[in-house]
Amino acid sequence: MDYSRPVTEIIPQRFSCRTYLETPIAPKKRRRLQQAMDSLQVGPLGTPLRFSLLAATAEDRSALQGLAAYGSVKGESGFIAGAVQPGAKNLEDYGYALETIILLATDLGLGTCWIGGIFTRSRFARKIALAHGEQMPAVAAIGDMADPERARLGLTRRLVGADRRLPWADLFFAGRFGAPLSREAAGPYATPLEMLRLGPSASNKQPWRVIRDGNTWHFYLHRTRGYYNFGARLAGIADIQRVDMGIAMCHFALTAGELGLSGRWAVQEPDLQLPDAQTEYTVSWLS
Repeated sequence: MDYSRPVTEIIPQRFSCRTYLETPIAPKKRRRLQQAMDSLQVGPLGTPLRFSLLAATAEDRSALQGLAAYGSVKGESGFIAGAVQPGAKNLEDYGYALETIILLATDLGLGTCWIGGIFTRSRFARKIALAHGEQMPAVAAIGDMADPERARLGLTRRLVGADRRLPWADLFFAGRFGAPLSREAAGPYATPLEMLRLGPSASNKQPWRVIRDGNTWHFYLHRTRGYYNFGARLAGIADIQRVDMGIAMCHFALTAGELGLSGRWAVQEPDLQLPDAQTEYTVSWLS
C-alpha cells in the first residue's frame, strides 16, 4: 500500500470517528480508495478476499443499530465492506487487509470507525453479493469528519495516553510469557511494536501478545473471557478478536517494512508454555 507519508505518522492519528458530515466522499478520494481495494485480493496468510466502497443509506444506518462492537456512528457517507473466503486464518487476513484500507483513508483525511456484528445476511452482504461460504466479519464507516480538530489532535492524544493502551510489560515478552521485553531489548523492532500497541480493538480489549524468540516474533491471541461465547457463535457473529490480531499484524508489518526490516509471516507454532487457557498461538514473523 502506498501512503503519502510515513505510516508511523498515520497510525497515531487514526481514531474511531463516530460523527460525520453527511456529504459524499470527494471523487478523487473515492477513486484512490477503490484502487487500493481492488489491489487487495489475498491476505498475508493466503486467504482470498475482496472489498467494496458502498454509499450509506438511511436503511443501512438503521440496520447497524445494536451491531457496533467497535462503537456507534452517525452521519457517515459510506461503508467499506468486504468478503473473505473460508480458511484457517481468514479472519486475521480480513483484519489485516481492512486496516490497510482504513489507514489509507486516514492518510486521505477521512474519518473511519470499525463496526463488528452479524453481517452474513445483512444489507451489506446483499450489496456486495456475498457468496455461499464467504464471510463478512466487520465493516468500517467512512466519511468526512464532523470535527476535524479532533483529528489534528490525534497524535497528541496518543502521546499522552488518552486511549488507555496497555503498557509494554503486559504485551511484549522476551523468550517466554512472564518475562517483559524492554524497548531497548526490542532494538529496531521497538517502533513496530509501539505501532502495534496503538492499534484499535473491539471494546479496546487489546488481545495481542508478542514473544521475541531470537529473530522471530511469535504473535498470540489472549482472549477476553466470555467475549466470544457460545451465544455469539450461534448468532453468527465473527470471532472479532481474531480480526483484531490481523490489525496488529498490519501495524507491525507496515512499520517494519517502512523501516527496512525485512521479514515474512509463517504459521510455525513454537514449543512455549502458555500462561492460561485463554491464550492461543496465531502466527510468527520471521525476520
